[in-house]
Amino acid sequence: MTTATGTFAPRPGAAPLPRMIRAQAALETRMLLRNGEQLLLTVVIPTLLLVLFSAVRIVDTGAGEPVDFLTPGILGLAVMSTAFTGQAIATGFERRYGVLKRLAASPLPRWGLMTAKTCAVLVTEVFQVVLLTAVALALGWSPHGNPLAVVLLLLLGTAAFSGLGLLMAGTLKAEATLAGANLVFLLLLVGGGVIVPLTKFPAAAQQVLQFLPISALSDGLRTVLQHGAGMPWGDLGILAVWAVLGLGAAAKFFRWE
Repeated sequence: MTTATGTFAPRPGAAPLPRMIRAQAALETRMLLRNGEQLLLTVVIPTLLLVLFSAVRIVDTGAGEPVDFLTPGILGLAVMSTAFTGQAIATGFERRYGVLKRLAASPLPRWGLMTAKTCAVLVTEVFQVVLLTAVALALGWSPHGNPLAVVLLLLLGTAAFSGLGLLMAGTLKAEATLAGANLVFLLLLVGGGVIVPLTKFPAAAQQVLQFLPISALSDGLRTVLQHGAGMPWGDLGILAVWAVLGLGAAAKFFRWE
């Protein structure tokens, strides 16, 4: 007596890795855009700050139109809000509720999950940059400079803030991450050269603040987009150091449970 071997369609097994990463990235993007708090941080607050401080001279931004000074800083703030604050909070609570633990047991490798999260951050940032650019142009913004330098600054800024956000989410409790990420967001908004020029701070404070990732990102974008300068190697170097340190520390100390 013989037994026929059945054929299953589709064949059981994991999907190809690129397809898994694309599917997870799409899911992460939808979750990011459906979260009201995330939208407030990533879209509403930067847009309102740009419109308010461009229309009303609350802060002395120096010679020229306020929108020319503010737009590069707000673009940097948008990157920070998505790659650091939003990602830290979302990942922190995923870790608390055991989502990461379950995903780690799936065929998708852990580095694939981190890649998918990074892709979701980048997709969200594209929407942010397009929206803020449109609003700034409507307010009379006149950008200059090398687009390649802008892209490099945004990518390195994303890497730096993403590493710091994942480090916070993977080492602190979810509630501590929520409070800490929002506090850091507010502190860097004020002291990172986003709205208030660093020249308004005491000289001793400037020496420290200029090495913050948000300061390097804002200053680099402003150097290119407002003043039409070439590649801002100093700011790119600062962001690269933060990216290496943040991602390296996150990879070493991130706890999945």
